[in-house]
Amino acid sequence: MTRLSPIAGTHRRKAAKPHRSAPAVPGPAGRAALWRLLAVLVLFFHLQGGRAASAGDDPFTGPANWGGTGLIETPSARIMREGRFRVGAAQAHPYRYYYGAITILPGLEIDGRISEIIGVPAPGLPDYGNYKDKAVDLKWQFLPEGKWRPAVALGLMDPHGTRLYASQYIVASKQIYPFDFTIGFGNGRYGSAPLPVAGEQFKMEMITDSSSWARDGHFFGGVQFEVSDGLMLIAEYSPIEYEKMTADPAQSRYFQGPAASRLNWGIRLRPWDWLEFDLTWQRGDQVGFNVSVAFDLGNPMVPIYEPPYREKPDLRASSMEKRIARALYESGFSHIGIQRDGDHLRIEAANNRYFYNMKALGVALRVVHGIVAQNGRGEFRRISLTVTQNGVPVLEARTAAEDLDAFFGERFNVSEFLYLSEIRTDVWKTPDVRKEYWRYFDYVLKPDFKVFLNDPSGFVNYKLGVAANVLFTPWQGSTFAAGLLGYPVNTVSSSNVPSSTPVRTDIVPYQQQKLAMGLLLFNQIRKFEGGLYGRVAAGYLEEQYAGLDWEAAKPVRDGRFLVGLSGSVLKKREPGSVFGLKENDWKDRYLTGFFNVRLNVPEAELTVDLKSGQFLAGDRGTMVTVSRNFNGVVLSAWYGISGTAMFPDSYNAGYHNKGIAISIPLRMFTGRESRTSYGTAIAPWTRDVAQDITHFDNLFDFIGRNVDVYTEKDKRMIQ
Repeated sequence: MTRLSPIAGTHRRKAAKPHRSAPAVPGPAGRAALWRLLAVLVLFFHLQGGRAASAGDDPFTGPANWGGTGLIETPSARIMREGRFRVGAAQAHPYRYYYGAITILPGLEIDGRISEIIGVPAPGLPDYGNYKDKAVDLKWQFLPEGKWRPAVALGLMDPHGTRLYASQYIVASKQIYPFDFTIGFGNGRYGSAPLPVAGEQFKMEMITDSSSWARDGHFFGGVQFEVSDGLMLIAEYSPIEYEKMTADPAQSRYFQGPAASRLNWGIRLRPWDWLEFDLTWQRGDQVGFNVSVAFDLGNPMVPIYEPPYREKPDLRASSMEKRIARALYESGFSHIGIQRDGDHLRIEAANNRYFYNMKALGVALRVVHGIVAQNGRGEFRRISLTVTQNGVPVLEARTAAEDLDAFFGERFNVSEFLYLSEIRTDVWKTPDVRKEYWRYFDYVLKPDFKVFLNDPSGFVNYKLGVAANVLFTPWQGSTFAAGLLGYPVNTVSSSNVPSSTPVRTDIVPYQQQKLAMGLLLFNQIRKFEGGLYGRVAAGYLEEQYAGLDWEAAKPVRDGRFLVGLSGSVLKKREPGSVFGLKENDWKDRYLTGFFNVRLNVPEAELTVDLKSGQFLAGDRGTMVTVSRNFNGVVLSAWYGISGTAMFPDSYNAGYHNKGIAISIPLRMFTGRESRTSYGTAIAPWTRDVAQDITHFDNLFDFIGRNVDVYTEKDKRMIQ
């Protein structure tokens, strides 16, 4: 059977037909207040008083009820600074909001929210609780504030799915410190009628039907006054006509007539830079609150410090090769090979500690220079140092010994040293010498947190536990991996029923296990001449599938693009069995095959991935993933479209796979370098459309920043 979900974009609820009416006219008091506000705005927009206007958005970047930067119920043209992330919750009866927001690119703020309607149950799901709707909003500040001009932004609220709270608006804000004035115009939620359901489409009536947008829209505005660094006063005029928002499930129960007032008031407390609390009076009869925390992504909670290597006196009697190998090992490297070739010293070392390989290269060069400068000065004219990942060469530095000596002796700056040296990414061979400190065994132990939305038993289910992997590396590029998953906290229910074509909708028996073998596989990566990479994996590849997985990839245009092919031949594992495979499943074998492309945009720390081909269920289409890197913290969003005619159930038909993910390096919390990252993803988990397996390795990620377009940017990590 197929279950229905009360979540926007997935619930098949038929929205009430929006009706068109003349824009609502505020009462005499409201009109007077609005005209006074407009008069003040005009005055301040065109006159420059004795104070200089600020051209920045701070400090007026607090959240509105729904999480985006704004006043109380309405948005402003302000946005958080780039890389700023905010999470919070707000309530003004009957609405409760849970939200997160981030300025992912300069001028672009994105927020995601869950809106809960208190006292309105989800239809047909008695165990689900209150009705809930999820949405994503975007705001683009296309005109930053100047000395005389206001900041101007364009906003899209809930452009996809059921669009219960959809709107498109344009808004301007002008700061005359300590005041910040806002005026805007919007339709839908801020207009005279709700906007129609969009389903899997993205609608923007502001462009497609501009006359309707202008006819049905209303003005809104407000002012913020910063009393002190930690205290702000807010007043706004809200145009929301709750009694006309017939698509809103709250309307029929709570809003039979107009709100008692269109004026909202509040105070905003900011005791610290990372905490805000709003206490408000809304709609003339409701107390509201809004609490949020914010921080800058990529800023370590503890400053990262790696003490320099100090050689023990008793090691100085050893050969220089032994001393270099020992120094590199104690500095976080393994698989160390050293070769003398006349006056040329060749070294290779695997990076086990440093998040960025370029940083590892700089540390290794400093360590080698420290040893060579003591008893090898004048013996070598050239030094080559290759950094490897799991024994596979990825970066190589070639430099003159005297230039290296001048750089670390502070006679050369980094620009001069890099000009005279060569850093290459096309290295594919390493010295054919015996390796010291080969790291045959390794382990990874990290917490694991999974969130599942949209189950009939409740909106949010989750698993909290530990993922443990043991790794054995017998030769270059190889890995034998065994993984164990343990979840002492597990709320996944059995309410979900698989579809008739299950590739992921039958995941409940796998996820309900508190202890399971996550993987048991062999993985091999090779790098060939010309920059071609290859990978093959075989075994129990993830919790749900076993089989063979392969991939080939190559950087082109200096690594601006990565292109590749991938595929897999799979059988489904038997849930609850360590080694068992399913027989008489929906499919005996599952076949996937993809053409893959990655666009690297190092200028914006952005990557765009395209995966096109056949997914697990046999549906064919394309998946697009956009990722932004904030000093190692990676935020991703994906959207997959495939042909769904093959799915006989309405649950999968017409659906587009989508979700978000985050990866956070351990180094952000420990103050020490580490290559380990913790990641989680949130997506509707009960669909079979555009699905792929979880890969132990991914060549695009393995190649990562080890291409010319990134090394040019990362060279300054060599300090």
